Amino acid sequence: MAAGSRSFRDITGQDIRIKAIDIGANPIDGDPPYAALLRAGQAEVVGFEPDAAALSTLNARKGPHERYFPHAVGDGGRHTLRVCQAPGMTSLLEPDPATLALFHGFPDWGRVLDRVELDTVRLDDVPETEGADLLKLDIQGAELMVLRHAEARLRDALVVQAEVEFLPLYKDQPLFGDVDAFLRGQGFAFHRFFPLNSRVMSPMVVGGSPYAGLSQMVWADAIFIRDLTKLAALPDRALLAMATILHDCYASADAALRLLMEHDRRQQGGLAGRYLGAL
Repeated sequence: MAAGSRSFRDITGQDIRIKAIDIGANPIDGDPPYAALLRAGQAEVVGFEPDAAALSTLNARKGPHERYFPHAVGDGGRHTLRVCQAPGMTSLLEPDPATLALFHGFPDWGRVLDRVELDTVRLDDVPETEGADLLKLDIQGAELMVLRHAEARLRDALVVQAEVEFLPLYKDQPLFGDVDAFLRGQGFAFHRFFPLNSRVMSPMVVGGSPYAGLSQMVWADAIFIRDLTKLAALPDRALLAMATILHDCYASADAALRLLMEHDRRQQGGLAGRYLGAL
């Protein structure tokens, strides 16, 4: 969060409620980026998690503004889920042994233990996802499949956070460049990585840890935002909602300031000056 621990609402007085869609909501990686907004009562979350144990955990600890569904989100077709030794590697795609063999641990983590046939749903066909401001996707290589079948939701969305890879951990996996090209065609621009992850290549070992990074970037969460050169297309509420997300979720104060400047230009307001003064 930018400006120390002060929220966007505290600084600007603008109380904007955000709707977040979380695809692959498994809490294995800790708090999601919208957690602070959710705790403050400023977020509504609709999540999807087909893993029964993870879904149970989410439902056991959810608050009044959270709903979770057991659906696997995809293209609406039937697919094979590869259940891997490491839950974080389970995917609709087949792990690529050639790439996994470059790194410590991955050949074991990506070992397929079971194959389960399941039906997927298109995000556009789930009415509870209408009006989403933030789309978050973490589904081990199937992110682009979901996005290609969510064009109606992308017309409303302001920010997209998608896990992307720079090497194919799975066979025929779309990589960062493919996701970037698609989202640019939907009116988004790449903003930042949050975070960027590397792994040391085998057989070299750094610090005795299989999780250590070095030169090879492997994956990241990539943040895409509405093109800041085309803000005239956004309504006033969208400017403030996007600024709220960028400040409270990603500490992107400079981008939030540009949005407030556009809002002030329309409303002859002073939000940008107040915000800048608090940073």
